[in-house]
Amino acid sequence: MRYSLPVFFFLLLSFSTQAQWDDTDRLPPKFHQQKREALRNLMPEKSAAIFFANPVRTRSNDVDFQFSQDPNFYYLSGHLEPNAALIIFKEPRLLDGISTNEILFVQAKNPSQETWTGKILGVEGAKKMLEFKSVYKGIELKDFGINWTSLDEIIGIYPDQPNHAAFSNSELSDLVGYITESIAKAKKEIDERKLISMMTKLREIKSQEEIVLMQKAMDITIDGFNEMFKQLKPGMTEYQAQAIIEFHSKNGGSEYMGYPSICGGGNNSCVLHYTFNRKTLESGDLLLIDMGAEYHGYTADITRTVPVNGKFSEEQKIIYNLVLAAQNAGIAQCKKGKSFNDAHAAAYNVIATGLMQLGITTSTSQANKYFMHGTSHYLGLDVHDVGAYQKLQAGVVMTVEPGIYIDHGSNCDKKWWGIGVRIEDDILVTDGEPVNMTRALVRSVEEIEGAMRFER
Repeated sequence: MRYSLPVFFFLLLSFSTQAQWDDTDRLPPKFHQQKREALRNLMPEKSAAIFFANPVRTRSNDVDFQFSQDPNFYYLSGHLEPNAALIIFKEPRLLDGISTNEILFVQAKNPSQETWTGKILGVEGAKKMLEFKSVYKGIELKDFGINWTSLDEIIGIYPDQPNHAAFSNSELSDLVGYITESIAKAKKEIDERKLISMMTKLREIKSQEEIVLMQKAMDITIDGFNEMFKQLKPGMTEYQAQAIIEFHSKNGGSEYMGYPSICGGGNNSCVLHYTFNRKTLESGDLLLIDMGAEYHGYTADITRTVPVNGKFSEEQKIIYNLVLAAQNAGIAQCKKGKSFNDAHAAAYNVIATGLMQLGITTSTSQANKYFMHGTSHYLGLDVHDVGAYQKLQAGVVMTVEPGIYIDHGSNCDKKWWGIGVRIEDDILVTDGEPVNMTRALVRSVEEIEGAMRFER
């Protein structure tokens, strides 16, 4: 991909991160240092671990998406810029005349480029702000004297399809090439699966600092939901309801939404990952909203289903209360020592029994026709965060989100058609009872109708 020089300057640094230091509540360098040390404790003897920043993603033609850092790279470094690489050694090694157990390669500062898009850290900024001792320009990786043959194991995680500009020699694709070539010359191979497993183990359990940022993301999202409840009415569009929550998320300090917003009214509520969000909402419709603000890398994930006219119909109320009962059963299973799948089993049993009692199904085995997804996933730096999906440990944050989706034309009484309900909250596993981190947002039929009670 080739650009005129001014356009290239704009694209290369449209993700400038100097402004990140205007925030005073980011994870401190000590947090990332501790995570690097925790990784070393898991690494085999005489090994090195290699990480890369995320690629810059092209949105269209000569415009890129806003840059978002690779979660593992951020977790271990705190660095929010592209075109960077991190190498962590199990034991200290003599490199470039100094003894070190980690090296960070970053973009070099370029005043001409920074005129277009703002300051970047560069080598000295990374040393100062991220508190790395061994920091080098990316281009220096090409001839850096790492003796790969002296290592017993090399583990790494490679980025997916990095872009490349023909006139650059320090972009992500170059850094990947430099390392790949030097390791190949040493007749060594890189084990990706082993490092992915290690990072999964580390990231599954959230520290107190992470939980604080996650709670902030959730609270921002809740504010947006509450404001949307006040304004929602027939005649609005799905995107207008979406915009209210996204405005308040951004206004509350969110850098991004954690995932594409789901805002489905009427029969669109039966589409699990519906994101078109263009329908005009009608009286009698349910609106299913699945949205989450991201704050300093950590995302919320909340779903509520509400009546557009402020009042559930009798059929809507029955299905809603069934899903709510299933969610409560699932949340009760989010305890230390329980299997990750226990929450789904409990929620599914409630829904399967309830659907049969309502005559919507004729046996509990048919429930997956209307509840066709899992109940939970891990939450953190990714909305579907990494985790072992085994026994729960204190510090795990997970969702509980059962649902029932009865599409038009379903093999049941027509009075149930077009009813899609999902209720999702974010749950912290502790040494005691589970903590619903999003409990401040109304959940019951009565609470929702009360929150939406105004002149319509």
